[in-house]
Amino acid sequence: NVLILIFGEIISNFIGTTGASMLLIRPYLRINEGRLKPFHIVFFIFVVSNIGGALTPIGDPPLFLGFLKGVPFFWVISKVFLPWMVTLGFLLTLFFILDLRVKEKAVKIEGASGGISITGRRSFGFLLIVIISVFLDPAVIDGFPSLQKLFGVPFGIRELIMGAVSIAAYKAANKKALEGNEFNFEPIKEVAFLFIGIFMTMIPALELIEHYAATHAAELSITKIYWMTGMLSGVLDNAPTYLNFLAGAMGKFSLNIGSVHDVKLFAFGTDSLIKGDVTSDLYLMAISIASVFFGAMTYLGNAPNFMIKNIAAQTEAEVPNFIEYVYKYSIPVLVPIFILIWFLFFNH
Repeated sequence: NVLILIFGEIISNFIGTTGASMLLIRPYLRINEGRLKPFHIVFFIFVVSNIGGALTPIGDPPLFLGFLKGVPFFWVISKVFLPWMVTLGFLLTLFFILDLRVKEKAVKIEGASGGISITGRRSFGFLLIVIISVFLDPAVIDGFPSLQKLFGVPFGIRELIMGAVSIAAYKAANKKALEGNEFNFEPIKEVAFLFIGIFMTMIPALELIEHYAATHAAELSITKIYWMTGMLSGVLDNAPTYLNFLAGAMGKFSLNIGSVHDVKLFAFGTDSLIKGDVTSDLYLMAISIASVFFGAMTYLGNAPNFMIKNIAAQTEAEVPNFIEYVYKYSIPVLVPIFILIWFLFFNH
């Protein structure tokens, strides 16, 4: 189980937290059949669906938006790796201890004899196209055409490619593999309806955050940035929360989030960008970590969370409800670790 979580936290930085979650959740549920406890589901969400994907812009939506704004691709891993290791080290150790205490044995799976084979290899090609298309953006490639500027549409060539590839991948998928993995669209339908509601109702909250960040930029200490970004990322969508606090923190240094040059300056924290004893790059580090890590605090913090809950529930696994998830797991497990991360890295 620990090896699966470690594998998931690593690949989530290459195929995204959603991709890693969807790839691993069904095998993970299957090998634990007969001994599955609620904490198995929760720690999977903590590690694979959220915190694991904090090292690259591909891993989690807030970091991807930062990349599009001008944060260098490898800046994230250079700044976030140590807090990432500390957090996941504690989580995996605790998970291992809890898993050892489970007395039930897993249901023995009758397997076929012979070597290991991969069904549906063609899907790797589709996945590669999607990963490459991530970089097809005018903010990344100079001179790349922008459909928004040309035709006023709210999407770009990247989104068209991803949509077309998604449809092609599903149509070309090995049907036996889909059946074996019990693939269906019900979990993503539920998440879609849920997030439509969240996006419709969170606009006033985001406007309030934007107003506060703009008017109180001078008062935004590193501690405030870390905790406010984190707490709001747990209950709102973490991507717009990241952007609003990035804009506010940059305003503290008289920089503009709309300028790629300013964003790069902010990320590298030059000697001229110091407030007290804190350089600007530490603010970006706090925003990046808080928006991704705290996304694990509730089912609403990140889209894969709710999908994992629904997929597990479809297998009749015992899954904590929204309130239980927070008071039984997030608060007693994550909050002490997040306090430690603040103390070690952002206590200025």
